[in-house]
Formats: sequence, structure tokens, C-alpha cells
Amino acid sequence: MNLGGISNISFKQNQKRIAFDISPFNMVLNFLAEKCGKRYDENGDLARKGSINQNLLNELNSLEFYQMNPPKSLGIEFSNEFIFPMIQNSSEKPENLLATFTEHFTVQISNVLNENQIQNVLVTGGGAYNQFFIQRLKNKYSGEIVLPEKEIIEFKEALIFGLMGLLKLEKKVNVLRSVTGAKTDHSSGVILN
Repeated sequence: MNLGGISNISFKQNQKRIAFDISPFNMVLNFLAEKCGKRYDENGDLARKGSINQNLLNELNSLEFYQMNPPKSLGIEFSNEFIFPMIQNSSEKPENLLATFTEHFTVQISNVLNENQIQNVLVTGGGAYNQFFIQRLKNKYSGEIVLPEKEIIEFKEALIFGLMGLLKLEKKVNVLRSVTGAKTDHSSGVILN
């Protein structure tokens, strides 16, 4: 699982690779941390001080995207259309919004992990350093959370894109229809000289 601007996951199910976006993540948490004068919520300390707004949490958890089946993906457009307007229309202080959104992401991510009976999950991306989120996730997820060494947390995505480039050079499949919803597996990308 990658906890970057958006949280996403990849796993094998019935001998098929499944991957999809779960929810926004750091793009929202960092936006809220900036309202507190910070670049990001280090260790989740700001969220830890806040209180959850249950009405907002219920509204977030009922967004249509979460009812959709994979393959599915998110971009900044989702946050611009649904998430940021909720933040702008809220009178809650940023710490309470951080607590509420952290809980929202915890609910959505734990739902995906538990519903797919994932026994253990390797967590990477900047969100892996959010100790408060990881603690909340441990309370809702019945499997094991694995936090690898710093190099994997920070560079796994770059390594994967490097692998995709190598597969393209070798004219091998680097995009799976089970992940993208395309009609066939294929080799995507352009080699520039």
C-alpha cells in the first residue's frame, strides 16, 4: 500500500493482480497542516490533538467513490470537487479537520484491507511516517502492518516506474487490464531518444 498524495493498494487475488486508489491522503492532510503553519502533520501530532466531527466523517464515508468496485482511480479533481469544498465550508479548526480526515482515511483503508482479507500489508509513501494514522489503522485492521526501511518507504514508486520502463524497452506487458480496466494487458509508454 502506498500512502502518498493518494492512498492506493496492489495485491494478488485469484492469481490476478488487483490495484486501485483507495482515498485521497497526503494531498488533504498536508493542505490542512498548512493551515496550522506546517508543511505536513509530523507523526500525526496535530491530528492527535484534534476531535473527530462525526457528521463530517459520516458525510465523507458516504461519498459515491467508496461504493464503486475496482478498477478505479482518483486524482486532484476528486478532492477539488468533493473534499476541499467540505473543508472550506467547515467552521472546524484545522486540528479537528485533521483528526476527522485521518479517521476517514483509516476507515476507508481498513475496509479495503479487511474486506479483501489481506493478511499483512507493506506500507510505503510519506504517510508511513504518520504514527497517529498507523496507530489508528492498527485498531481497525486485523492483519499485520509492515513498515519497511526508509529507502523502500521513500523510493518504491520510483523503482516501480523504473521497472515499467524496463518492461517497455523489452516490449513486455507493463500495464494490466485488471488494474486499469483496459480491454487487454499491454505495453504502455514511449521511448524517446
